[in-house]
Amino acid sequence: MTTRTATNNRADDEVFDFNLNAVEAETDLRPFVFLWASKDNPNRRFTMQHLESLDAWPLMEAADNGDAGAMAACFRLAMGKEQWADFRKTPLPQYKLKALFTEYRKHSGQELGESGASSGS
Repeated sequence: MTTRTATNNRADDEVFDFNLNAVEAETDLRPFVFLWASKDNPNRRFTMQHLESLDAWPLMEAADNGDAGAMAACFRLAMGKEQWADFRKTPLPQYKLKALFTEYRKHSGQELGESGASSGS
């Protein structure tokens, strides 16, 4: 009797079960741009990477901190360090944050109530 281990014992030229390298985005990953006034600039534009293009690892880790932690991680990753720091300089009422996240999700093709891991079915 032989025992299989969890490690990959296949040679590089052997068949694989799934090629993650071949997966393409199903939607246009166009960035999301919004206006948010600051003292210095009443028409400050912020650009966020498309939600589907964000690195999943830090988002999954942030999910351990609840919805607010996950949302903050989305914004932080989508804006990048410099824009995130600028964005945080201006006080932000919760109702505006909620509206921004709703529109960002719509832009990214995710309606409210749909999890990021949803199969779409």
